[in-house]
Amino acid sequence: MKKRRLIPVILLKNGYLVQSKSFQFYQNIGNPVQAVKRLSQWGSDELIYLDISRGDKYDIKRDDLNYKNTPIFLDIIKKVSKVTFMPITVGGKIKNLLDAEKRLAVGADKISVNSAAIENPDFIINLAKEFGSQCVVISVDVKIIDNKYKILSHGGTKISNYELEEYINIVEKNGAGEILVNSIDRDGLGIGYDLNLLNMVTDRCKIPVIACGGVGKWQHFSDALSKTKVDAVSAANIFWYTDQSIYLSKKYLYEQKHNIRKPDLIEI
Repeated sequence: MKKRRLIPVILLKNGYLVQSKSFQFYQNIGNPVQAVKRLSQWGSDELIYLDISRGDKYDIKRDDLNYKNTPIFLDIIKKVSKVTFMPITVGGKIKNLLDAEKRLAVGADKISVNSAAIENPDFIINLAKEFGSQCVVISVDVKIIDNKYKILSHGGTKISNYELEEYINIVEKNGAGEILVNSIDRDGLGIGYDLNLLNMVTDRCKIPVIACGGVGKWQHFSDALSKTKVDAVSAANIFWYTDQSIYLSKKYLYEQKHNIRKPDLIEI
C-alpha cells in the first residue's frame, strides 16, 4: 500500500522564510536555506516551496552565518536543492512553460501553479505535455463565500468565477498530477483542516490530494489521514517552533498506526 506523506511548506517572501495568517499577515522567521536543511535532517518526505513575494527582490543575507545576499529566486532554489535529498515542489510566479523549465532546471522536482492555471486552464495541458503530469501540482486556494467554496487567485486577493467542484474537474481532466488544497479561512489559525473541503475534493477526483491550511497540533494531521482520503498532509507554521518537529510529528502519526514512512533522523 502506498505510503501517505507528511510535507512541510516553506513560504518565501522577499527572500525570507515567513509564517502566514489568513493570507494577510506575515512574520519573518528566518533563512529559507537553513530551514530546508533542518527539515531534511528531521526526515521530511517532501518539501513544498512557495514564493509569495510581490516583487522581484530577494535577500537571504545572514551576517552571523556568513550567507551572501541572494537576489534571484532561482539561485535560492539552487542553494536549497544542494542541502536536501527530498523531492522539492516549487511554486510562485510560474506564468509560462519557460518559468516552469527554469525551476526544474535548478533543482525542483515538481512545479506548483495557481493563478496562471485559473486564468488559462489549458496551461495545465501544456505543462503536462511538456514535462509530464508527475511534475505538475495545481495549488487551489479556497475560501467560503456566501456559503459556497470559491476558488481564489493572486494570493487570495481575487475571486475567480469557479466554484470548487467545477474547477477540480477541470484540473484533473487537463492532466494535473496532484492537487494542493489550501483553506484560506483556516490559514495560520491552528484550528485544524477543513475536513469537509478535503472530502469534497477527494470524492471528486482520482489524482493525489495534498491537504493544507489550519494545522495547530499533531492531532490535526491524524484527523485528516483518518477522516479523509488525502494522500498527503502539509503545513507551514507548526514546524518552526519545535526542534525536530517533522520527526516528532511523524513519530506521533506512526504510533497512531497511520500508513506513513517510519520516522528517522538523517545525517546530512
